[in-house]
Amino acid sequence: QVHLVESGGDLVQPGGSLRLSCAASGSIGSLYAVDWYRQAPGKARELVARITKNEAIIYTDSAKGRFTIFRSNANNTVYLQMDKLKPEDTAVYYCNGKSCYDCDYGRWGQGTQVTVSS
Repeated sequence: QVHLVESGGDLVQPGGSLRLSCAASGSIGSLYAVDWYRQAPGKARELVARITKNEAIIYTDSAKGRFTIFRSNANNTVYLQMDKLKPEDTAVYYCNGKSCYDCDYGRWGQGTQVTVSS
């Protein structure tokens, strides 16, 4: 079973950048998809970005043009590069994965806090 752990959250200023990491205990390239979610205070958890085994990529509209998801098979890590950060990006960020299209997600971790504020 591949387990994923997110890290890299921090306090950053508006317009700044941050790179989040999603590290796998096994081969991250074997997963059908690795997804980044976020949950802001008082809001539901939402999908931010997805990268599939064949490198199909999806972004939520608010992330397009600012966020980049990419994978390093050598490091067994999926990254979320976040640029031009806005206060509304403030949330707890989570990564999770699926072994196939219709498979369940694994267990949700504690997440990593991203705070965008001056």
